[in-house]
Amino acid sequence: MDRLLTVQLSRRTAFILAFFGLVRIAPAETGYAAWLRYAPTGDGYSLPAVVATLDVSPVLDAAQAEFVRGVKSMTGRTPRIQKQIPGEPCVLLAKLDSVRAATHDPSLPSQMADDAYLLRTTTFHEHSVVLVTAANDRGVLYGTFALLRKLALHEPIDHLNEQQTPYAPIRWTNEWDNLNGTIERGYGGRSIFFDNGNVVPDLTRAGDYARLLASIGVNGCTVNNVNADLRILSSDFLPQIARIADAFRPWGVKLSIAVDISSPKAIGGLTTFDPLDPAVAAWWKQKADEIYRLIPDFGGILVKADSEGRVGPSTYGRTHADAANVIARALKPHGGVLIYRGFVYNHKMDWRDLKNDRARAAYDNFKPLDGKFDDNVLVQIKYGPIDFQVREPVSPLFGALEHTNETLELQVTQEYTGQQRQLCFLLPLWKQVLDFDMRADGRATPVADLVSGKTFHRPLGGFVAVTNVGRDSNWLGFDLAMANLYAFGRIAWDPHAEASRVVDEWTRQTFGSDPDVVRTIDALQLHSWKVYEDYTGPLGIGGLTDIIGGPNGAVGNHYGPGIESSERNGWGQ
Repeated sequence: MDRLLTVQLSRRTAFILAFFGLVRIAPAETGYAAWLRYAPTGDGYSLPAVVATLDVSPVLDAAQAEFVRGVKSMTGRTPRIQKQIPGEPCVLLAKLDSVRAATHDPSLPSQMADDAYLLRTTTFHEHSVVLVTAANDRGVLYGTFALLRKLALHEPIDHLNEQQTPYAPIRWTNEWDNLNGTIERGYGGRSIFFDNGNVVPDLTRAGDYARLLASIGVNGCTVNNVNADLRILSSDFLPQIARIADAFRPWGVKLSIAVDISSPKAIGGLTTFDPLDPAVAAWWKQKADEIYRLIPDFGGILVKADSEGRVGPSTYGRTHADAANVIARALKPHGGVLIYRGFVYNHKMDWRDLKNDRARAAYDNFKPLDGKFDDNVLVQIKYGPIDFQVREPVSPLFGALEHTNETLELQVTQEYTGQQRQLCFLLPLWKQVLDFDMRADGRATPVADLVSGKTFHRPLGGFVAVTNVGRDSNWLGFDLAMANLYAFGRIAWDPHAEASRVVDEWTRQTFGSDPDVVRTIDALQLHSWKVYEDYTGPLGIGGLTDIIGGPNGAVGNHYGPGIESSERNGWGQ
């Protein structure tokens, strides 16, 4: 009982810890800075006095400004900015081609993957240089954040030679924001993007969120609810969406949107949304062209169809592949992707028919379509076959799609794991999923390799988290819940990262390096998932709490007692 009570911390956690002398937080801090507090280090790092760049772009400008901001905050010294390699020691933030041309250094790698970065201490023209380089702008930004993270964690930087490559190209968040400003399953306040049917006038917070995402290597964000409002694709609304993309752009975060598959008929003036109708294909092409004129770096489209009351291709007897491909082909000339959620099931099944099985639904719907999706389509698969439960078997669909791109769908917003009222650090759960060996094709195939595309050499793959940040000062409504957002970015970059290492990074950057603070918070986080499971869903019987819903549907609080919550309704079949 003592352990249980210790872990059930609320928003008052910081005050409780402060009362016992464990946390000393400046009165003005609200949690808004999250893990980017850049608290004074007191280390006296012998950093060069100059930060230089060789290229000009919004992302590289953001990287340089971020480095100055972080160093000034941590050390009290403000680096001078230059746009060329100076005749003195410097920190150099630049793309690989530019560094190679300026230095003719044969030890530099001949090429690097997109978004990968290299940190190296070296010498150019007899002056010491801390080099941050990458093949693209975004990689330089990620390397800059990595260098600042090392400083914040008091790690030595005198002998750097570290190259990091992200595990997969898709590292996105999904936000379930509605245009009226509410957020479905959002526990951190109202939307940072929308209010009263429009994009909010001041998008400063959206830009700050993109900065947080960039700091952990997240490169995309779907800004609206998967239960999409039809207006999102209307020609009068798209310019408002473009404003959000503008706020994201300096941080290398590509904007994407969720759409309703009936849009060609519902807002496009057609008599059908049949994906095999040439007029429908032409409408999607015209709409994609319109979007990319407004947002040249648009990431793509997310679709939820034929699930939980959403219309889909079954209206016309078509398949999910038909529905996905017609949109994907419109996006492909622009480099966009189509992500199609595998969360497809009938929530009005006859509960008396024992052959009905919600846990089979995704497999039954998508396994027969393997190999029929275009190469810029990804099927997004929840980690378990039900719905973000505190414990589930791993979805069998991961190993069943040998010829189809996949993304793994995780959930930062704690819909079924305490709703940010109760502490539940989710990385230990996610690690069990990522490390699980599906034995697809009779060989070792951990989920991390399946979803990244490494197992079957698929062109795309990755990791997505339903995040649902809001306007609360600390983003998620609970300071300790932010560890889940940080953890998602870190394991989307490297799914082999240890949970203990990740949470320790987060704690030290968020609360400081006092040994008592670090030991206490790390322990609370690392034990919390198992404790939460013990009192809400032991032995895998989570459905005996009000997780799936009651006879009137999935309207329960998703964690309170409800012994018959999964009985006599299609939701819990």
